[in-house]
Amino acid sequence: MRVIVLGAGGHAQVVADILLRMRDAGAHLCPVGYLDDNSHLRNTLPLGLPVLGTLAELDGFEHDAVVLGIGDNRTRSRIYLALSASGEIFAAAIHPRSIVAPDVPVGAGTVICAGAIVNPGAAIGANVILNTGCTVDHHNHIGDHAHIAPGAHLGGDVSVGEGALVGIGATVMPQRRIGAWSIVGAGALVHRDLDSGVTAVGVPARVISHREEP
Repeated sequence: MRVIVLGAGGHAQVVADILLRMRDAGAHLCPVGYLDDNSHLRNTLPLGLPVLGTLAELDGFEHDAVVLGIGDNRTRSRIYLALSASGEIFAAAIHPRSIVAPDVPVGAGTVICAGAIVNPGAAIGANVILNTGCTVDHHNHIGDHAHIAPGAHLGGDVSVGEGALVGIGATVMPQRRIGAWSIVGAGALVHRDLDSGVTAVGVPARVISHREEP
């Protein structure tokens, strides 16, 4: 399966590395290269893979699937939905050194980085990022386009809504609910449910702003 990474920045290179490690572990896939709208990156070779052109040129390159290497949840969601509507196939990128319980469904286009742990009974949506060393405990539900950042830890039976971001090193107590498109700041401790579209920071986490959902 020929896979193109959309984006060529830092996160995209992490995604490309995952695909390369999957290939080395025996997966039947071939990372083709990147597409990125930054013209300065064209013809460079991050991790030995070429930056082929822009996202608008996707149809001009032979491929079987794509995966998004874009960290911003709203941007990633917008591109995912547009390409899904046009019939693109999305590959999941799951690092061989992550641990995902065998009963866990993983949605299309999701990226699971090295050291991430997903325990039994959990469900991971489409186009999600489970970043380096995060833990998603039993019976969690992670909504589409969400991002669990490096070193974040979710207790059992946590629900993270569509497009939400749980920041670096944050902790979410068991049975808490984080609403769609909310942001949990780095190092925060979520001990109460959070509504949709809020930003919460601190220990314990407190809401400091509200924003509209996309």
